Formats: sequence, C-alpha cells, structure tokens
Amino acid sequence: IHRMSSQQPKASNHWSTGTFGCVDLNNKKICCISFFCFPCFACNTAKRYGECFCLPLIDQFGLMRVSMRHRYSIEGSIAKDCLLSFCCCPCVWCQMSREMDAREPVTSQAR
Repeated sequence: IHRMSSQQPKASNHWSTGTFGCVDLNNKKICCISFFCFPCFACNTAKRYGECFCLPLIDQFGLMRVSMRHRYSIEGSIAKDCLLSFCCCPCVWCQMSREMDAREPVTSQAR
C-alpha cells in the first residue's frame, strides 16, 4: 500500500520564478497588465502584500523587493534588488506578484 504524505513542502530560499518568468508562463495576463497599466498593477500588488497602495510611487529602488526577500527568507542582495528594480521595474513587480501567489494561501475577502 502506497501512502501519500500530507505534509506541505518546505518553502524554498529562492524565488519561485525568475525575474523574467512571464516569458515562460502559459498565462501572460499578469505580464500584459503590468506592462500596459503598471501603476495600477503595482499599487494592487503593494496592497495585497500589506503595504500602503501608494508605495510603488516612491519605491524606485526595490524596497518592497528587499522586504519580500526577508519575509520569505529568499537569498539575494540589496544591490541586486536595487539594480533589477531600477532596470526592469514591471518584471520585478510581476515576479513579486507571482511569489505572493506561490507562497500565500488564498483567502476569501467575504464577510
């Protein structure tokens, strides 16, 4: 008799997808929204993360990415976070959104 384990897999200390992971995904909807309506996408992502929704307006150097790495114990450096956030902001915010989807359980907002 083969028994399946009911234990959750341990969280990785790496990003669940790459910075440019939209290219590899079948569902490119999030990527398109991020590129064509970045301010709305970034504000919504910040709000989902539990930050002020206007954080993206002042986060030019990847502070939320640094915070997310610390929250999820992801390896990396502040220098790399700043560089990626400055050079390819929409890709970084897409990656952070995918990371929340991968690590946070889905909760219902209904009351």
